[in-house]
Amino acid sequence: MTTPLLLILVAAMAFLATHVAYEWLARRLLIVSGAEYLVLGVLLGPQVTGLFTVAAIDASLPVVVLGIGWMGITSGMPLRLTQLVRIPAVAYRLSLVESVVTFLLVGAGAASAFAYGFQLDRASALVPAVALGAIAVASTPAGLDVAFGGRRRAVPVLQQIEVAHGMDGLLSVLAYGALVAYLHDAAPLLVRPLTMTEWIVVTLGIGTLGGMLFHLFLGDEDSPDRLVIALGGAVILTSGAAWYLQLSPALAALALGVVLANSLRRPGAVTEVLRAGERPLYYMLLLIAGVSWRPEGNIVWWLVIGHYVILRTLAKLWGTGLVTWLNRAHDRVGLDWGRALIGQGRLTIALALDYSRRDLPHGDVVFTCAAVSVLFTEFFA
Repeated sequence: MTTPLLLILVAAMAFLATHVAYEWLARRLLIVSGAEYLVLGVLLGPQVTGLFTVAAIDASLPVVVLGIGWMGITSGMPLRLTQLVRIPAVAYRLSLVESVVTFLLVGAGAASAFAYGFQLDRASALVPAVALGAIAVASTPAGLDVAFGGRRRAVPVLQQIEVAHGMDGLLSVLAYGALVAYLHDAAPLLVRPLTMTEWIVVTLGIGTLGGMLFHLFLGDEDSPDRLVIALGGAVILTSGAAWYLQLSPALAALALGVVLANSLRRPGAVTEVLRAGERPLYYMLLLIAGVSWRPEGNIVWWLVIGHYVILRTLAKLWGTGLVTWLNRAHDRVGLDWGRALIGQGRLTIALALDYSRRDLPHGDVVFTCAAVSVLFTEFFA
């Protein structure tokens, strides 16, 4: 089977999964992560049936970059300033501490596991550990989408969970983007190598420029057909430019989303188009990730995976309860709202797939941790 035909097959399967399987599984069985398509990708890959060849995996890179950028822009669209200022400060304080605690706890545990299991020095273990810490922060709102859909009740605990999801996505993308900028190789055409801060500014500048161009040519256009084409072009331009410069497509697309959310007078139409395209692209990422996945049964791998899953679960459950109690907010939101943050999904897979596609240390281990976490937290979302 030729590579273009395989990519068309993946797109068709993702479309059918979105419009047929998702609603039934989500409503009847409460399965919301789409992890079954990751397993399907493994079955279609070179390790099992061999239907997807190495050439097909390499040819899927544009789809991967588009999917990563799409997950990034959906993380930036909720950051509309006029809505954010209405939220109580305590909600941001609880969410920020929860995200930072998760990043530090998982990052420190993963660094110890990498150093001990792979006999690495601390400096060499930090790169994959920081990547896992950033990925661990991300959580999925899929459980809330299934339970409430677009009709969220105006109660403090649901507001707290939504703010926490937004904060998790923001800090996850920022931390991962900063890591990619830190590891960036010197460009040969530059007079001097750019610093990490300068590469971050370049990444954000790419997204800002993409948002300005979109606003210039479309403005407050609300036609779904035109928005799909325009948004697809904007995401491809932004994420593709970031990938070409060896930067983070998710961070550039997040900046694009923030610009659109705060510059458009009616961003609702853009948000609806993004939501409609998010799930098919996520399933395509899952299929491609499963095809290119190279897991091993090494005991050292399970040591790292165990650290990741256990420490992340503890941070989301006990960390949220502790910070809520210390801020005396338990009467408002309770102590167990962190259970809604256990699930991982779209952004997790996007960042892990981004890391594994780069020539960075222990990419297969990092992606395996993320994939196992998605599988493990599927029924808890």
